[in-house]
Amino acid sequence: MAILFAVFSGFVLALASPWLTQLTGRATGWVYGLLPAAITGTLATLVGRVAAGETLRVSYAWVPGLDVNLSFYVDGLSLFFALLITGIGTLIYVYAGGYLKGHHHLGRFFSYLSMFMAAMVGLVLADNLITFYIFFELTSFASFVLIGFNHDEAPSRRAAWQALLVTKAGGLALLVGFILMQQATGTFQISAILESGDVIRQHSFYLPIVLLVLAGAFTKSAQFPFYFWLPNAMEAPTPVSAYLHSATMVKAGIYVMARFHPVLSGTDLWMWIVGGIGALTMVLSAWLALQYTDMKAILAYTTIMALGLLTMLLGLGTEVAVEACMVFILVHAFYKAALFMVAGAIDHEVHVRDITKLRGLWNRMPVTGVAAALAALSMAGIPPFFGFVGKELIYKAATHFDPAAVAVTVASVLANVALVASAGLLVIRPFSGEVNDVTEHAHRPAAGLWFGPVVLAVFSVGLGLAPWLLDAAFLGPSAGAVLGASIAPHLALWHGFTLELGLSAVTVAAGVGTYLAWTGLRTNVAFQQFERWLGTGLDRGYDNVVDGLLGVGRWQTNVLQSGVLRRYLTIVLGTTIALVGSAFYHYGFFGGPISVAGVAGHEWVLAILSVVGAFGTLFFRSRIGLITSLGVSGFSIALLFLAFGAPDLAKTQFLIETLTVILVVLILTAVSDVKETLTMGQKVTNGAVAAGMGVVVSGLILAVLKLPFENPMGDYYAQNTYVKGEGHNIVNTILVDFRALDTLGEITVLLVAGFGIYALLRMGTAPDPNAEEEPPPEDASAPIEQAEQTQQVP
Repeated sequence: MAILFAVFSGFVLALASPWLTQLTGRATGWVYGLLPAAITGTLATLVGRVAAGETLRVSYAWVPGLDVNLSFYVDGLSLFFALLITGIGTLIYVYAGGYLKGHHHLGRFFSYLSMFMAAMVGLVLADNLITFYIFFELTSFASFVLIGFNHDEAPSRRAAWQALLVTKAGGLALLVGFILMQQATGTFQISAILESGDVIRQHSFYLPIVLLVLAGAFTKSAQFPFYFWLPNAMEAPTPVSAYLHSATMVKAGIYVMARFHPVLSGTDLWMWIVGGIGALTMVLSAWLALQYTDMKAILAYTTIMALGLLTMLLGLGTEVAVEACMVFILVHAFYKAALFMVAGAIDHEVHVRDITKLRGLWNRMPVTGVAAALAALSMAGIPPFFGFVGKELIYKAATHFDPAAVAVTVASVLANVALVASAGLLVIRPFSGEVNDVTEHAHRPAAGLWFGPVVLAVFSVGLGLAPWLLDAAFLGPSAGAVLGASIAPHLALWHGFTLELGLSAVTVAAGVGTYLAWTGLRTNVAFQQFERWLGTGLDRGYDNVVDGLLGVGRWQTNVLQSGVLRRYLTIVLGTTIALVGSAFYHYGFFGGPISVAGVAGHEWVLAILSVVGAFGTLFFRSRIGLITSLGVSGFSIALLFLAFGAPDLAKTQFLIETLTVILVVLILTAVSDVKETLTMGQKVTNGAVAAGMGVVVSGLILAVLKLPFENPMGDYYAQNTYVKGEGHNIVNTILVDFRALDTLGEITVLLVAGFGIYALLRMGTAPDPNAEEEPPPEDASAPIEQAEQTQQVP
């Protein structure tokens, strides 16, 4: 019950939010925060069992024939992420209530936010690939409506569409990867797949599985070259940005890589793709952050840096690297959520986020300033904060990575230098100095706006001083689940004078220097060009891709949707001929030689007449000749039916052909201005398509006739027509009794079509909208003039 409550209670709250918001008044955020707090408490009761090595699983049959079940699985990794999502979510709910207080769409916002949280919890707890994928796509949809919450603003709409299109493209790739994974292992159950690592790695599908799964993870977690959507997502309200960056949306891709690490890692392919892309993303985005002055933009690019770092650590795949990954997930969640909420509080009070314009906020917002300073110190990796513990582990993983220790260490130091400088930009510039014209009217924010940052700052300090509290309860089970083995980690604040400590000192010193040189660095021409290529340049590249796709769509529409029936038929039939013809070529035309020794002379004559009559329609210019040629073809086919013992079918064909000829003659005699519109080339094309379709259909029929003939349905009708239908004519009994509803439907369609034709005939000729309206007759206009004159009398 605890698992089901954690997964589905958020969806219930999402449905109730529009009404619940009207009842909560000023305490909306605090009331809504009770649900994620309750989920966190419920999941916390499972920590002891999971830490002891137990795994929990619930499953309900959904589509059992396809092995698709609604199943959920709790181990160290899934519990770690679920607690992170709901724990941070509690603070985000409280913060959102204060940030959006009085907003006319507050109920809608909490509905979206609750769906977002529930989708993320369902994602990390899912134990079935299809269930996993559904929740994965739900997070994309929920983020779409949250990013585009201010839907009356064009930038918000564009950012929402961009995030949706990029992550959905990756999601489709992920789905194909999951299907291949099921084909390789024979199951959709993730817990069973995690025990089949050798099977997948040795399978011929391993390469496409890795590439497809990573495509889904990289787009979701904004890895190079897909990271451009994440800074644009800052158009969302700040509570969304804080939640999306710290514990939800972007961490979903990290979870995908961590979840399937036991079965996909362990190869050079995984190591170099995941580790290489992660390192590249980490370095590029860390230095791109220094090009911006908007607080949310700086935070967005440092989030991409953190995601690249986590990806790189999963690519390294060593025990210490995975431990560092799990620790830094928590470190980043604490400081990033706190700093986003601080940026939002500043924007809420001052309506400015540009760090070049903000000064002296310490005098106006002291509590917020303390929380921001503590979070920034953890972000910079200064002891004794939790961020320092994480940075020590990162440097230890980098220096102990045998294939490329120097390269990984240099990349890690470079990225963290920029991170230290960004931490200084986010706190020192806005809060130091004297109050200026921009900040003089700022005042202390409401409790809901500073409560979350303070709590997270306290955690950053507390876990820095006592990091061993995470060893057995969280770090061991989560890192062990990623590695697929039991481990016993030991976190500590002090490890002595080590290489990692020296690298941390160098990082801080270089970061301080970068901060002091920031103004000159930001205005440097080369650095600005770097941003134009890899910042806004990738965003423009996305626009070019979308414009190109739309252009291809317009061209395709103009070609395929021309409004000319002849072209429609040519395309459809030509495609059918090509596809079936290629199958004939690949598998053999008729499945063997076809004997025509038993064909009688009169049958040859009728067949030739039907073909000649069909081709005659291409060349006759007179209408009578066209009709006669068409009739010759139809009557020849009817005679063939009769020759082969199908009198009912022949009678139907005779009647249809006769009626068709009569109707066409009547129509053509009434319409005298019909002109020839087809050129000889178009007629030849029509003839070629018709001939090709005839060959294809004939080939299919002859190929089927070569197969062993079994007719269980025919035998059934022959035996039961009289017994159950009380009829001697099998065809009539099938139509009237066995397929009565089908026949009734066909009759209904014909009846509706008949009424439509009758209505069109009754309408007559429609008036020409461009015709000039005739003036009214004189006798009709006289009363009007008299009335106008009467109204003028006083």
